[in-house]
Amino acid sequence: MKKILLFAASLLLLASCEEWEPVLAFKYDAPAPEPVVTMTPTHTIAQLCKMYDGAPLRITQSLIISGVVVSDDQPGNFYKTLYIQDETGGIEVKIGRNSLYNLYRPGQTLFVQCNELCLGMYGFKSGTYGGQGMIQIGATDPTGEYETSYLESPLLVDAHVFKGAQGPLVNPIVPTEAQLPKKSDTQVTNSLIGKYVTIKGLTYDNEIFCLLYLDSTKDKKAATNNVFLSDTNPASDPTHGITTWAMSKNRMTQYLQSGRWDACEVARGNDHTGVFLKDLRGDGTYPEVEKNAYSVSHNFVMDGGKTVVIRTSGFSKFGDLEIPKDVLNGSRKINVTGILTMYQGSIQMTVNSEKDFTYEDGTPLYN
Repeated sequence: MKKILLFAASLLLLASCEEWEPVLAFKYDAPAPEPVVTMTPTHTIAQLCKMYDGAPLRITQSLIISGVVVSDDQPGNFYKTLYIQDETGGIEVKIGRNSLYNLYRPGQTLFVQCNELCLGMYGFKSGTYGGQGMIQIGATDPTGEYETSYLESPLLVDAHVFKGAQGPLVNPIVPTEAQLPKKSDTQVTNSLIGKYVTIKGLTYDNEIFCLLYLDSTKDKKAATNNVFLSDTNPASDPTHGITTWAMSKNRMTQYLQSGRWDACEVARGNDHTGVFLKDLRGDGTYPEVEKNAYSVSHNFVMDGGKTVVIRTSGFSKFGDLEIPKDVLNGSRKINVTGILTMYQGSIQMTVNSEKDFTYEDGTPLYN
């Protein structure tokens, strides 16, 4: 009797499956193509940047710029931001959304209605060793900590950023060393800044920069909360043993617990605390040091002596890749393709992915 009941149940199940098959196999109509917006720019990117005069500027007129997307946040090296460029220069548009590559693809034309947005600069430093940073467009920062902030609200983004036609990927500009910006340059005076470029013939300069925090939820500018891994902390090891482009949380923890940073002081500038990382070792896990993903800046130098900094996010998918030994020891030069930006008067390159690194002869660093 049980066998008969089981057999009947099996038949019912098969019948049910067959009954639902046509529904599961149903093909929905393809979504309608997204409308392509066409707008007439009122200003070039360089003309917009010229309006910046050393302080955040809230734009109170209908002002439209356009440019082609040259950044790609899919590999994780850009965060809630994208770069567009026209013939006069490039600019960062601070869009407060993740996975922008799903919405704004490299090669796509964007129009930005700048009315009610804020024009500001990031990375300026005064003084002999300082220089210009990057002019950006975004929202007004209510905290006043930065000159611009992200367009966090989707309604705000949709009111200001419009998608035009999808075109081919932009070919990078290949500048000579003499054409690269000086520390006093901005997008107004050098059209390469903010653009997609390839810089060739870079030799590793055996120097890095990375800022660690003891607690990122506390005052990030306090000397008691900062550990600068740089050429001065300590000067005897300006690379601090870091051989990867950046550091994920796991990789940073490995570096830290190796003890190679023990001689570094908790300090900021000339504000010394007298506390060193070795004093925070504890049970060997450094409980007072925040383990997190950290960006790292590696210095490279051109034949004529100009320094180019390659900065990589600790959240990038390729940040933990080892830099080849023949690059680290200076026996082979590299080319790098990415967005050319300025930070405190220094040229800073940010790549889209690991594919943007090649040896000088064009051979990829990574397959």
